[in-house]
Amino acid sequence: MSYGIGIVGTGMIARHHARAVEDLPGVRVVAAMDSDHSRAAAFAQEMNCAAYDDLQRFLADDNVSIVAICSPSGAHLDVALAAARAGKHLLIEKPLEITLDRCDQIIDAAARHGVNLGGIFQSRFFDASRVVKDAVAAGRLGRPVMGDAYVKWFRPQSYYDTGGWKGTKALDGGGALMNQSIHAIDLLQWYMGPVRAVQAFTGILGHERIEVEDTAVAAIEFASGAMGVIEGSTAVFPGFLKRVELSGTAGSIVLEEEEIKTWRFAEEQPEDEEIRRKYGAAGSSGGGASDPGAISVEGHHRQYADFVAALESGSPLELNGLEARKSVAIILAIYESARTGKRVAVPE
Repeated sequence: MSYGIGIVGTGMIARHHARAVEDLPGVRVVAAMDSDHSRAAAFAQEMNCAAYDDLQRFLADDNVSIVAICSPSGAHLDVALAAARAGKHLLIEKPLEITLDRCDQIIDAAARHGVNLGGIFQSRFFDASRVVKDAVAAGRLGRPVMGDAYVKWFRPQSYYDTGGWKGTKALDGGGALMNQSIHAIDLLQWYMGPVRAVQAFTGILGHERIEVEDTAVAAIEFASGAMGVIEGSTAVFPGFLKRVELSGTAGSIVLEEEEIKTWRFAEEQPEDEEIRRKYGAAGSSGGGASDPGAISVEGHHRQYADFVAALESGSPLELNGLEARKSVAIILAIYESARTGKRVAVPE
């Protein structure tokens, strides 16, 4: 069966999605929608697809079977609800939406109309990420003690000054956490399990004319009793990559972008040396640490392949709407803790 992708939004990440499906059998970009007709037309010419500046006409296109929502974060809801009503499957760029109520409306609409819903968290699909997940699931850390996520990145002032929505509460929903650090936060909770509570600080330390944080630090408590730290920033001089550290009574793992930097356990297994060799020098894309466009297309490609495979087989989607909601819940709890100065429980 073939699948036509209709992309909503025509910015940088939309082009990334289009490149991600170029070599995917049975899948192609068939339409683009942007309220700015000139942007839609330019994108359509580049991608050789139909152009729309009206959402209803876009959704009426029978060639569109999957809608990829690449619009600003706080503008996902209305498009997602309309697409679900039209019977289109949904792949939504992170975050799923910027409030839990909006996330829940999207999840409920997808279930009610019988369409698949996935949230884009491409970091889960890199080989090194999967190797780490398997090791944690196999209990190789022993009892988990600490889990930490660090995204100390850089964005120039011009990043926020262009586009009209970055750094705004209404459309970005947050700053260094909701936009940049969310991928590392997703990995952290995927490995370590649910976060029970947070205590946090946020601030604007390196930019002007933004309404959201460019720096945040949170102490976190997992449901297992393990503890950890989340640090996120877009104000740090370039040089740091996304990093997740996992520590337990029997092992330690450090994942930096697509490379495993530390792989040590109390009980060495035959495959460990090969894992260190293969994934310790995998070559990182840099993950957008200082340039949001400098991200590998491979993770998106694999997530699209996984999404289509679920449609073909009728099997449940692993990275569904409920999974995509989890990182939003953690980030919103961090914001509430920073606002109130109190320890905040992460809602289920």
